[in-house]
Amino acid sequence: MTATGTRIEPLAHDDATVQKSTVGSDRNSGRPLNIFLTLAKNPPLFDVFTRFGSHLLFKGEVPAREREIVILRVGWRSQSEYEFGQHTVIGKQAGLTGDEVVRLARAGTDGWSDADAPLVRMADELCTDNVVTDDTWRDLSSHWSEAQLLELLMLAGYYRLVSGVLNSAGVSLEPATPGWPEGTDGVRRAPRDIAADGEAQ
Repeated sequence: MTATGTRIEPLAHDDATVQKSTVGSDRNSGRPLNIFLTLAKNPPLFDVFTRFGSHLLFKGEVPAREREIVILRVGWRSQSEYEFGQHTVIGKQAGLTGDEVVRLARAGTDGWSDADAPLVRMADELCTDNVVTDDTWRDLSSHWSEAQLLELLMLAGYYRLVSGVLNSAGVSLEPATPGWPEGTDGVRRAPRDIAADGEAQ
């Protein structure tokens, strides 16, 4: 089940409320991303949302590559094509390979290292049961500090929230934003904006 189209229309690209939201604008012809144009319709909520998200993305203790493993896995488990597409770009910039991004949209932990596999399992378990199992926690604790463990939990929870909002509000993929990896079956699809030439990309 998913929104059949955009349910909350985004603000205009030149609306003053979102001009400070430049994250990702380089991938959207210099314009704010649709997630920000939509959330900015509630300015107080938008302010809190962006400050928390910015902390996780730019000021957290978890390294960027490992952060993106968690975000992408949560995006796939939450069936949010928009989230997965945006973080496909960010994840590759953070050091994930194309093959790793594809594997984050496939069940299981085959091919992941002993350090990475617990991050994938953590995301799976939180999205399925809202709790990390003892075995996964033990593996995570052997690699991450308590402060980092709390950040990982918050990271997964934040992007589960984001994914649900994106799916339910029907936020559209920008023309240049990638979607699911090729060959990803049985997934929810997001609406997509039409490019200037009239073609959905």
